[in-house]
Amino acid sequence: MEDFLGKYSIYIVLIIVLIVWGGIFGFLNILDRRLKKLTKEVAVEDVSSAPESSFKKN
Repeated sequence: MEDFLGKYSIYIVLIIVLIVWGGIFGFLNILDRRLKKLTKEVAVEDVSSAPESSFKKN
């Protein structure tokens, strides 16, 4: 086992780094989707709750 770890340590580090970067990418992707959904919900609420007189030009 020690021989394996000594011989292929760079590959083990590479795999761990790729897993960490994959987790960061996945987290940011999920966060982006949630933020887009919230932005759409807020935009819809702002439009529906705004008084109509604010949209009319005098």
